[in-house]
Amino acid sequence: MSDAPRRHRPAGGPPEDDAHGPRGTHEVSAGQDVYGAQDVYGAQDVYGVHLGEGIDPYRRPRRGLGGGEARAGAAKRAVLAGLRWTSLRLRLVVVFAAVALTAAVSASGIAYWLNREAVLTRTQDSALEDFQQEMQNRAAELPLRPSQTELQSTAVLMAGESPGYSVLLIGTRDGGKPIVGVSDPDTFTMDDVPKSLQDAVNDKQKLTAGNKYPYHVFWQRVERGGTPYLVGGTRIIGGGPTGYLFKSLDQERTDLNSLAWSLGIATALALVGSALLAHAAATTVLKPVQRLGEAARQLGEGRFGTRLRVSGGDELADLSRTFNKAAESLQKKVADMSAREESSRRFVADMSHELRTPLTALTAVTEVLEEEADSLDPMIAPAVTLVVSETRRLNVLVENLMEVTRFDAGTARLVLDDVDVADQVTACIDARAWLDAVDLDAERGIMARLDPRRLDVIMANLIGNALKHGGSPVRVAVRTEDGWLVIEVRDHGPGIPEDVLPHVFDRFYKASASRPRSEGSGLGLSIAQENAHIHGGDITAANVPDGGAMFVLRLPRDGADGTEAAERDRDRDPGEEGGTP
Repeated sequence: MSDAPRRHRPAGGPPEDDAHGPRGTHEVSAGQDVYGAQDVYGAQDVYGVHLGEGIDPYRRPRRGLGGGEARAGAAKRAVLAGLRWTSLRLRLVVVFAAVALTAAVSASGIAYWLNREAVLTRTQDSALEDFQQEMQNRAAELPLRPSQTELQSTAVLMAGESPGYSVLLIGTRDGGKPIVGVSDPDTFTMDDVPKSLQDAVNDKQKLTAGNKYPYHVFWQRVERGGTPYLVGGTRIIGGGPTGYLFKSLDQERTDLNSLAWSLGIATALALVGSALLAHAAATTVLKPVQRLGEAARQLGEGRFGTRLRVSGGDELADLSRTFNKAAESLQKKVADMSAREESSRRFVADMSHELRTPLTALTAVTEVLEEEADSLDPMIAPAVTLVVSETRRLNVLVENLMEVTRFDAGTARLVLDDVDVADQVTACIDARAWLDAVDLDAERGIMARLDPRRLDVIMANLIGNALKHGGSPVRVAVRTEDGWLVIEVRDHGPGIPEDVLPHVFDRFYKASASRPRSEGSGLGLSIAQENAHIHGGDITAANVPDGGAMFVLRLPRDGADGTEAAERDRDRDPGEEGGTP
């Protein structure tokens, strides 16, 4: 596809039309453009962080990986975090690379286009100027009716020895028939001259104040056999031959291709450099943020001595100072809470132990009074009965409080044994005379490794709660499930109110606030839950769709989790409640 014919631009004169419109003149000039660009970046990091390694007085020492393994794990996590699309580092690198690529491609494209226009314009201006001068000096001296030999020799002289340059002259012989002389017939013939260019060259223009010549030099770029050529033409004013030049632009194309490769390599280097620069900038900017995140994680793990090292006075430095102040305040509050909680636990433990001595004496007295109740004055008997019942209730409360303090202090221990669960549950029900009120569904031979005394406490609390607050019949089902022992205790009462369900295992919680002096202490289900946890199991409560409530106890059959559960109980954070209501 060739360009449209264009007129040649005069030396020193302005273009007659736009950049792609026709341009005309009888003179030739050449010009050049020089471009350059430089971009420099730099950044540095002024932040540091110090993660305190002091001993935390509120938590037990944690087991961790060795130094080398920990560092390798941290490095692996950092690499994976950097590769995630949600990573700020990756997004910064992508944005930097996209901006650099856009800028480099735009600059390279503009530079290539400007250089291309400059090279082609300079080449064609020089060629057209030489051709025009040769037409004036040689072709204009030919006779009005030149011979074939004269045209041929003049065309050869005009072409000279320049490679890729051919000249074709068209004269008129006697009778008005055209005659053609070509410097190289094998390279250039009239078939290579576009018809549009021939029409433009032969078109005699009207003379005006702005157009002093009837004929002009016209040019057009064409392609033949994959090689670009410049075709130009004009004719002698006042009579004479019409001349066409045919110049190869292959050298210019080679130079422009080299320029394009150079710009492409520069663009690729700019892209790689921008990615490296973005990575360095992201590392510089994100390093304080990563350290802040690491410090926050350590603070969340209970290492309240963690502090950030602050340097500088910008926003990140202010953020580090704020973090240090928050960590210091949190450490102080946790210490105060831990001290108060420890004082409360000590008070409950001391009080429980102090109550046992007088309670033992009271228990002995009440037993004697109970034996003599039938012989007492009828006016005194009710008071004696009340004293006996309240003393028993106080005895149960003190025992429960002591059990709770053992869990809180982390001194509760398991005494594991292989037991037949069906026999153990049956013994629990029989010891409390519940055989007539409880429907037991348990096959003999289901063995589990657990603490028999603590299982008895759990079952006594669950079944007793179902008999007291639920409805008959109470059904107890025992089964195994994937290495777990599952015991279900279901009643057929009204169920547990939805607002009470989240609190049934809370300590001292009672569903009815109007019965603060009810027989229960509010610790039974809490102690049952604690005993399940120390085994490595759990208890859940829910309402059954067809009526009633169901408590489900899940314990590991092999007792493997019991020791670990006890360790977790001792390692609990200050103020953490693991008990149940």
